Amino acid sequence: MKQRDDWHITDTVKHELGRGDPFAAAVRATRMPMVVTDPGQPDNPIVFCNEAFQKLSGYERDEIIGRNCRFLQGPETDRDAVRSVREAIEAGTDIAVDLLNYRKDGTTFWNALYLSPVRNGEGRIQFYFASQLDVSDRVEAQAVIQRQKIEVEREVERRTADLKAALEAKTLLLHEVDHRVKNNLTMIGSLLRLQARTIADPEISDKLNAMLERVDALATVHRRLYQSSDVTRFDVGAFVANLVSDVVGASGRSDIGVNIDVDVIEISASLATALGLVINEVLTNAIKHAYGDGRAGVLTVSAKRQEGQAIIAVADDGPGMASDARTNGLGTVLINRMSRQVGATAQWASSPTGTRVTLSLPIEE
Repeated sequence: MKQRDDWHITDTVKHELGRGDPFAAAVRATRMPMVVTDPGQPDNPIVFCNEAFQKLSGYERDEIIGRNCRFLQGPETDRDAVRSVREAIEAGTDIAVDLLNYRKDGTTFWNALYLSPVRNGEGRIQFYFASQLDVSDRVEAQAVIQRQKIEVEREVERRTADLKAALEAKTLLLHEVDHRVKNNLTMIGSLLRLQARTIADPEISDKLNAMLERVDALATVHRRLYQSSDVTRFDVGAFVANLVSDVVGASGRSDIGVNIDVDVIEISASLATALGLVINEVLTNAIKHAYGDGRAGVLTVSAKRQEGQAIIAVADDGPGMASDARTNGLGTVLINRMSRQVGATAQWASSPTGTRVTLSLPIEE
């Protein structure tokens, strides 16, 4: 007759509460597998196991008692996890760990082991109490989740690579478009300049030259877009610095000094063309009205970030603008209309010591 688990099994464990203790009865009857080991004996053998442990492991009681718990280990049991259990026993501390264990028939299960020392009144370890729980479903579910996570990460990496390649292709295409537009605008400017040289009427020639300056400004915008690594953003600060040098250089006025102070201010590339024309108009108006008739001076240009705004200021030290020029001039009309197009505002401040035009444009921080 097979003997699994009855009251006299706990007689092996000399516990002060005795055999009538209801807690001992609960340990024997619980469905949670439990064992008790005796570190006072060689190799810390199992001295008690309940019926639930026998069912979990597939071994009979007489095949369990007297053996060290390592008999449940197998070739795929994690050695590091086993070492952590051994170190906890040597240190006299409790431990909770998942171990891959083997049943009598060779099948595996994941064992959620909790091991804790039991001390006597003097503090000496008398037994080790260990509970087990088959958590194979949970571990397998975690493994499935991990595999799915890896697959998702691989898919994300693949899609990211595809999107990156698409973005690079789009960037290359847009750069090529900007490059060709810039070249075409340069070609148009060259043709108009050749034509302007044949025009004897100074008024018509001046209007044509003004148009040429706007074409040049557009070419500068597309040059900056072509050189940018991000086709969706446009650095207003760098554009302003380039445009000032281009406009002053094109004027042939070596007697006009320039003070430039700009920050990196990025806006949407969709606003670049209109804003470029506005800034160009402000700069050319300053040179035309402040430094006409060969008057020398210094042009001060800045582009700064300030409380969610891009503040672009062009200040000259000329005689100031006439009031009708500030309200009715073509350049002023263009500045106002195109400023509204990009959501910017333009303000003029004119005095006998110079004129200052300030553009304010909301930006994303």
